[in-house]
Amino acid sequence: MQVVTTLEELRRARRNLAEPVGFVPTMGYLHEGHLSLVRMAREECASVVVSIFVNPTQFGPHEDYQQYPRDIPRDLALLEKEGVDLVWTPTPDIMYPEDFQTWVTVEQLTVPLEGKHRPGHFRGVTTVVTKLFNAVQPQRAYFGQKDAQQARVIQQMVRDLNMPIAIIVGPTIREPDGLALSSRNTYLNPQERRAATVLYRALQAAKDAFERGERDAETLRRIMREVLTQEPLARVQYVSCAHPDTLEELEGPVEAALLSLAVFIGKTRLIDNMLVGLGRDTWPPYIPEG
Repeated sequence: MQVVTTLEELRRARRNLAEPVGFVPTMGYLHEGHLSLVRMAREECASVVVSIFVNPTQFGPHEDYQQYPRDIPRDLALLEKEGVDLVWTPTPDIMYPEDFQTWVTVEQLTVPLEGKHRPGHFRGVTTVVTKLFNAVQPQRAYFGQKDAQQARVIQQMVRDLNMPIAIIVGPTIREPDGLALSSRNTYLNPQERRAATVLYRALQAAKDAFERGERDAETLRRIMREVLTQEPLARVQYVSCAHPDTLEELEGPVEAALLSLAVFIGKTRLIDNMLVGLGRDTWPPYIPEG
């Protein structure tokens, strides 16, 4: 496994990779969710590239950029075990040189849900992912369903900009008690860790109701809220039953939806989601024409 930092090193190493190249962009502090994407890429591609970069532009002024967990040696050991060919670890000054002023924005899909509560977040995501794609030049890139809106936004961006990259979405990986894996789970103390399962239980309750025939959007949101209110440590930021394509809130009868929520457990903000009515647990892959 080769590890590089500069753009020159990356481009030199990239020229020697067998095609097609699968790419997994990460912010590091890897867990089984990240590694499941690496395994998908390893299975489907001749070469696998992983980036590790904690992107400052997708954090708000009062968010956890400085505290975000980092452990590059641990990450590299995990990636080497998975047979990754190349790891890129750029620095902030490489990604955002002095006088940086070019941004990539996806308009409508970034307005609701996370976009409403984290202004500027998706502008940072789409800009850095565009730069990563431009540098790595993969044929396939892999994202997790756990960050559902992010995956949809990236698919839209790639389609709109005619990027020749397939965007594959892997399933949310969970602990045995249902908690979605996240690097931010490390912030939770033991009591908060037990309380955090309420996100999964709220989503599962609404999904179960849907599968029993409940189709009213507000009723599905109410079911999630009722479960969440039973947990004293949970502070709800939003609960959503949204259109699976537009991500706009649904009203009345629901045929298919993204059920999602953002909840503070103590000081830690956690998100999770489930799809209903699509016959699958992840977004369909985006495959570019030609």
